[in-house]
Amino acid sequence: MGEFDAIRPYDDAEVSAVLARLLGDKALLDILTHYRFPRLADAFGWLLKPLITYRLRKEFAGVHSVASLQDKVEVYVDRTIDRATDGVTYTGVEQLKSGLAYLFLANHRDIVMDPAFVNYAVYHAGLPTPRIAIGDNLLQKPFVSDLMRLNKSFIVHRSISGRKEKMAAYQLLSAYISHSLLNDCQSIWIAQAEGRAKDGDDRTESAILKMFHMSRKDEPFAEVIQSLNLTPVSISYEYDPCDHAKARELYIRATTGSYTKAPGEDDVSIALGITGYKGRVHVSFAQPITGLFEDTKQLAIEMDRQILGGYRLFPVHYLAYAQWTDIDPTLNVPSAAEVFPADELARAQEAWQRRLDGCPAEHRPWLVLQYATPVRNQYRVKAGVPL
Repeated sequence: MGEFDAIRPYDDAEVSAVLARLLGDKALLDILTHYRFPRLADAFGWLLKPLITYRLRKEFAGVHSVASLQDKVEVYVDRTIDRATDGVTYTGVEQLKSGLAYLFLANHRDIVMDPAFVNYAVYHAGLPTPRIAIGDNLLQKPFVSDLMRLNKSFIVHRSISGRKEKMAAYQLLSAYISHSLLNDCQSIWIAQAEGRAKDGDDRTESAILKMFHMSRKDEPFAEVIQSLNLTPVSISYEYDPCDHAKARELYIRATTGSYTKAPGEDDVSIALGITGYKGRVHVSFAQPITGLFEDTKQLAIEMDRQILGGYRLFPVHYLAYAQWTDIDPTLNVPSAAEVFPADELARAQEAWQRRLDGCPAEHRPWLVLQYATPVRNQYRVKAGVPL
């Protein structure tokens, strides 16, 4: 058994066997049947599942490598983007160079689509897609783990409770990331913090940056970071399909002090995040970090400055900020009318009002918070004031 077998993505030699296993997985076939034939699945599932299996076997018959699988998947990603967005734009992707591996550290709003949009940009730039860090809390079903590891995902063990076991898991993760970048020349995507920024406040956790150094403690922190091609990435959604669910969770946390996820809640978030309407989406790749940062605190400040500064603000963000009770009076934030054309703003006002109307009144302050916070953060970056 290899050192990283417990967490690494599947390699080309494993693709055929894993695909065969997936095509015989009853839980996956049940989900696909209900997704494709929602009205007929319960009554005629016994008939439809073999048909779906046959079609999938035919579709993936020639797939024997991760690259050929991603070529197949790209068609479905294109279709999803066409249906669920008003277009995706990118900046900075042209600076990525063939033959180099990058450690993409990104803000995190959506479980699946954040790395998918980064993958999409890199794929269409003609470069190898990155390996994707995914928490084991999202891999409760065997078929989900198989699907993600086929698509170049590696596992981050978050559900471990013992301190000693946690340290060992992070040590292994750190070693794998360095090995992927420096030995395999394979890029990595990882979120800047554990879990999505449900309140819209994108901040880099120092613990993530510390983890990058754990397996190379005999080397200076600054030199290790320089060797990893650490690249800040900002992912901006005009509208978040999960914003109402996030507002509800934030309200419950604020009023009760805690929040317990319902069984299958992550699955619902994943499905809604993929299929739900997002408006316009923008992904910004900053220049790799080249400065010498002696500790995680200073590096986290720089990562935040880059990620928040690269976030694209849409009209809805300014509209929410104007309604926010916690605006920063020291910031010179223009009104939406000063930034956007009247016709674009009118459409945004209608869409924003529909979102507010569809949200329970007691949850609305937390809906506003999600869209307003990026405005405050970006204008603090522009003003050079502490975040």
